[in-house]
Amino acid sequence: MNKMDQGEAKLRFLDGDYDVLEPGTYIRCAVSGAHIPLDALRYWSVDLQEAYASPGLATQRMQEKGLVPK
Repeated sequence: MNKMDQGEAKLRFLDGDYDVLEPGTYIRCAVSGAHIPLDALRYWSVDLQEAYASPGLATQRMQEKGLVPK
C-alpha cells in the first residue's frame, strides 16, 4: 500500500453517500474516536458532518444534540 492510501480520510457527508475530500483508509467515530474503515462506514450525520461506529453511538450523539428525543 502506498502512502496516499493510508491514514485518515476527510469526507463530506451527503444523504446516502459521501464525497472524499482527502483520500485515506479510515475515518474516526465522532463519539468514540474509533477508526472506521471506509468500506465499513454505515452511519453518519449530514447535519453534523460526523461519522459513527455504530447505530447506538449515532443515536447517542443525536440525543446529546437534541435532534431526537431521549
